[in-house]
Amino acid sequence: MSKPIKNSRQRAHGRLLATASMAALLTAGWTVASAQTAPAPANDSAVEEIVVTGIRQSLQSSVTMKKNTMEVVDSIRAEDIGKLPDPNVAETLTRIPGVQGYRYGGEGASPVGSGSGLTIRGLSGQTASQVDGRNYFTAGGSEFNIEAAIPGMISGLDVYKNPSAEHIEGGIGGLVDIRTRKPLDLKGFTASAALSGKYNDMVKSWQPEYFGLVSNRWDVGDGEMGLLLAANFQKSWNRSDNAPGVGGSQLRRAVRADSAEYLTVVDPITGARPSAAYAGRNDVTYLLSVLDPLTLTPAERANLVNMTGVQLNVAEEDIQRTRKGFSGAFQYKPTSNLEFYVDGNYNSYLYHQGYRFLNMVDSRYAQNLVTTPFSTTEGLTNRNSNGGDDVLLASQRFSKGTLLSSGLNSTGGDEHRIYRTWILAGGAKWSPTDVLDLKLDVSYVDAYQHQDNRSIGLVTRSGLAWDVTRSIGAPQQLAISGPDLSSPATWAFNNYANGTNNIYDDKGVAAQFDGKYKFIDSVIEDIKFGARYYRKKSRFYNYSFSGKNLTTDGLLLAANQSNAIFVTSQPDLVAGSHTNWFDGDAGYSGGYLTANPDSLLGDNIRNRFPLAGIPSEDSLPEVVTSRRLAIEETFAGYGVADFAFLNDRIRGNVGVRVVRTNLDAEAQIAATVGGVAVVAPNKSSNSYTDVLPTFNVTGYITPDTLVRFGYGQGMTRPGVADINPTITTNPTTGLGSQGNPNLQPLHADSYDLSFEKYFNGTSYVSAAVFYKDVKGFVLGVDQCQTVATSLPYSGTTSNSCPTGQYRITQSVNADPGYAKGVELAAQTFFDYDFLPEFAKNFGVQASYTYVKTELPAKLAGPGKPTTIVRQPFQSDNNYSIAGLYESDFMSARIVYTYRSDYVLFGVSANPIDGRYLKGYGILDASVNFNLRPDLSLSLTASNLTNKAPQRYVGEPGGDYDTDILRQYFMNGRIYGVSLRYKFGG
Repeated sequence: MSKPIKNSRQRAHGRLLATASMAALLTAGWTVASAQTAPAPANDSAVEEIVVTGIRQSLQSSVTMKKNTMEVVDSIRAEDIGKLPDPNVAETLTRIPGVQGYRYGGEGASPVGSGSGLTIRGLSGQTASQVDGRNYFTAGGSEFNIEAAIPGMISGLDVYKNPSAEHIEGGIGGLVDIRTRKPLDLKGFTASAALSGKYNDMVKSWQPEYFGLVSNRWDVGDGEMGLLLAANFQKSWNRSDNAPGVGGSQLRRAVRADSAEYLTVVDPITGARPSAAYAGRNDVTYLLSVLDPLTLTPAERANLVNMTGVQLNVAEEDIQRTRKGFSGAFQYKPTSNLEFYVDGNYNSYLYHQGYRFLNMVDSRYAQNLVTTPFSTTEGLTNRNSNGGDDVLLASQRFSKGTLLSSGLNSTGGDEHRIYRTWILAGGAKWSPTDVLDLKLDVSYVDAYQHQDNRSIGLVTRSGLAWDVTRSIGAPQQLAISGPDLSSPATWAFNNYANGTNNIYDDKGVAAQFDGKYKFIDSVIEDIKFGARYYRKKSRFYNYSFSGKNLTTDGLLLAANQSNAIFVTSQPDLVAGSHTNWFDGDAGYSGGYLTANPDSLLGDNIRNRFPLAGIPSEDSLPEVVTSRRLAIEETFAGYGVADFAFLNDRIRGNVGVRVVRTNLDAEAQIAATVGGVAVVAPNKSSNSYTDVLPTFNVTGYITPDTLVRFGYGQGMTRPGVADINPTITTNPTTGLGSQGNPNLQPLHADSYDLSFEKYFNGTSYVSAAVFYKDVKGFVLGVDQCQTVATSLPYSGTTSNSCPTGQYRITQSVNADPGYAKGVELAAQTFFDYDFLPEFAKNFGVQASYTYVKTELPAKLAGPGKPTTIVRQPFQSDNNYSIAGLYESDFMSARIVYTYRSDYVLFGVSANPIDGRYLKGYGILDASVNFNLRPDLSLSLTASNLTNKAPQRYVGEPGGDYDTDILRQYFMNGRIYGVSLRYKFGG
């Protein structure tokens, strides 16, 4: 079946290329005919950095970049020093067509704490990151964690959506280039300072932000020099109230307590019989486990109840983010054609989360059970892996009822995740002649990340139980009746874990040479050329541990709690949860006890529980088998020719980038040698060469009406974790996993065709179509093999392999996929002659993106074919609309951004285990008052509609869109105020 698909893709590529070629030819013909009457467009492809002081000039700078650059690029420029349009960089980027983002914990952020959290043109985790044109990354990955960026430190953001030979390779989805300020771009002495505060209406606490910048430039003989220093401190405190639940096939057979069979049935999973205490009651139903519903008759299946998503827990997360930034730049131009420079940026980002979870173990006894119609099919539970008819397994699901005598426990934890990245760079620019420009740039990046997540589990005293009443909704209504959950007498300590304690330490050095030779009176305007050397070393260390029992003897907590340490003996280690969970919208408001997250820091728990065997924080044992090292070394060279002909009616460039990648990877393998367990290094190397051609052409129907076509081949190298040459086995299950250092990069052939019409310096409309043919998606494949470093498998659990072999999952490059779509954008201020004066202060921005993606996934069992699914985090529809206002005294912006349903982390093998998010929109606003020419006051409001990404069971669209809530969130609204002072510039 794959060959026809491949052929259809080839035909699609051919049609798109033919369409683009026809558009270029028609444009050429049109322009020849009108060459004598229409003025030629500006022949200036270089875009100067513009000092922006308001919304209009910010838009004008972005329009200039979009119009004059031969590539497909969209930009956002700061409205003034220290003032991006939004208080969060990730949120700013979602205003760009084709860019979709995620909000986690009240702010634009990655849901997993790594990577950019951005999906560009439907491809997530495929974004390259740069600062001032240099490679920039967060430790542990190849992307920069964009949520760590501080808006005040940024002068602008450029998003390149198709590859170019002169850009550093590494992201098939797109490239985000963060621009910082330089002293010679400013006019003489400049000083700027801002004092700001943020307020979350759920936390009810103000958090500060401070920004300062000073810059100056001096004449030195025939030349000049400049120095800029800037610093920023930002802190935010948000809440993430949520109700996580379970997925999976939770089918139960409803047995009434007054039925004849009530006292005779045995649960096939737990082996328990229903309690005689409820026998004869007509308001109580026992929910019996079901092993295989296909063994039941249709009439018996009609009595099954789907309990998926019913057992939702109570979760509260206090999320504090602290960002610190420093930027410095020195420029020295002894002559007009020679410049030396040194600049650097330091970024520190601390993600600190204190969490409190009330975990529920719902009983099987439902009082006043009410169900609602719902079709649970084989397709929903297992994609109808048995074949044949898609049998209906259950026709109803839980709606409301009270789960009698349920159990509870709680978890209190603290996560500190610190990211530090700094870059130091220097170089020279020299123009020895009027037609030759040369540049040499050397940079060093040092990136560090330490994630430390520790927690304590509490259990309720033996013999205690609670009646939990649930009513399905968004959010689910919840009531808990029983002993006081806020009393220390209710609780006992259970265990302690430092379940995540990882260090990522990455360092990279790069040297890049670029040149440009300009031709006079030639179709070839100039030739750009260059070479780059890059070396990155990535290290990973693991110090995690679990299973430390907080009991009187250090052993597991006994069933009768005879060795328990009760919370009443150390009540200062616990604290009550918030008492406004979901602002009371879910009925239950909180107040339960968990370990106090602050009490987990340092060696406090180790000192309080000496028999638990908790290691000292200063001497944590390393999990040596998790250690890994990767060294990536690349050599790249490129050449690009800019051309123009037909009186500059046709302009563009053609180029190629050639990259040689050498990879050395090392893992630590647990092996058995002579019956003795040892840990030994396992090394592997890989090399490959990529030739990446690019072609861009723009036809000017008029100087302000453009048709643009672009083609480029890009690549994304596999992640460090995927190439780690480790192998692990489980002697109990006979399963295992193995890294693959021979993974090849993902390659994408990108095609772009766009129409752009510019009306003035701030106004335009554009329409674009794009297609990315992606080859080499990474896919986990199972195979049976003998593992030399492990004893032969002898377990009783079948793994469907020959005797002694393990079933090992390894990532491989799989079948091709694609991303395609349409982007529409428009913006204008209404400063047209035919409109009244007051209307000219108003403006509008709008963009819409449609995206469709396909990639292969291994969802079925061994030997089964791959399934075509959509990319995670990809919404089919995404739009943003902004109303603008600007006068001499004030400016204002209100923005609504919407994205449709999307899969969370990836499509699940069984849809009922999957998670997707319903479409939702976010409303943000800001207003700025110019109190004096040098003093302004800004007010901001984020998430005015108090929306959050709600997670559901299944997959969006089709038969697996269940509308079953999996995890409800509430983050609150965020308000901000800022006072800014600026002198000079």
